[in-house]
Amino acid sequence: MPPKPPRLASVDALRGSTVAAMLLVNDPGDWDHVFAPLEHAAWNGCTPTDLIFPFFLFVMGVSVALAILPRLERGDAPATLRNAALWRALRIVLLGLAINALAAWLMPHRDMRWPGVLQRIGVCFAGTALLALYARPRTWWCVIAALLVGYAALLALGGSLAPWVNIVSRTDSAVFGHYVWSIDPATGRGHDPEGLLSTLPAFASSLLGLCAGVWLRARNLRALLGLALACLALGLLWSCWLPFNKNLWTPSFTLWTAGWATLALLSFHLAVDMRGWPAWGRRFGINAITAYAGSELMQILLPALGWQTPIYRHGFADWIAPLAGPRVASLAFAVAFTALWWLIVWTLDRRRLYLKL
Repeated sequence: MPPKPPRLASVDALRGSTVAAMLLVNDPGDWDHVFAPLEHAAWNGCTPTDLIFPFFLFVMGVSVALAILPRLERGDAPATLRNAALWRALRIVLLGLAINALAAWLMPHRDMRWPGVLQRIGVCFAGTALLALYARPRTWWCVIAALLVGYAALLALGGSLAPWVNIVSRTDSAVFGHYVWSIDPATGRGHDPEGLLSTLPAFASSLLGLCAGVWLRARNLRALLGLALACLALGLLWSCWLPFNKNLWTPSFTLWTAGWATLALLSFHLAVDMRGWPAWGRRFGINAITAYAGSELMQILLPALGWQTPIYRHGFADWIAPLAGPRVASLAFAVAFTALWWLIVWTLDRRRLYLKL
């Protein structure tokens, strides 16, 4: 077998930092007491937390450029690379469905949810890998433009962008029924932030990462900076008509988050690869799916076993809240949860165990 393409520590570090941020915002001790930057925007808007999932999809696209394109250039059969990519994407989707099924089984009042974060990652990975294998960069840009413009037209033709009545929520209700993230008790209509139609612009986020990854391989830092500035400017301009909205993954949100992700990629590359700074987050990055999926399983098992509340109350809230307030206590639990998973991935790395799907 030919050797694998060399890894860039900066990409692993950025991916890992993104996963660590996912764990931090997904695991507060008390959802009623969370600092505003660690919450998603209620509807329109973009908080720091809203950047996290787009960053992950963007870095996934970068990784496709770094892992698949070099093998294709060395002469590996496209069919072999395609089958491996599709099989991996399917495993990611199935893992997401299995986690959701476990939550529906163990947690009271939780129905099965068909969409999900891992499902979206799997679908976007499959599409990005196929375009990397069978299309040229000019086609990638055409697909990105078509996805964003076409999705914007779809939102406009669908009428209101308000919660529950927009075309994205209506489609999720029609396709998945009640098996989605949330249900409006007044109308019975459902909505899922990782639903069907909003996966189209999320795919564009991954493709923008693929384009950035090609420029990163070529060390074309000016192009990366230009991409970042162009995405930020276009996203901000577009938000005058279609506001930033993670739930709908509006085109303005896609470009805005891709701009910040490109700046982060460029910064990590300059700091880690070129100046030799420590690759903070690398251990999360090389076991990214393991850390995320494992933390999701822990989120399910701790409440299901009745351990979540006493651990939080006795370990954090009872003594931190009187001193610093309930938000600090809630954040302390999230920090401890993330630190626990850092210890797990640190141990895996020390033993050279890298759990891949």
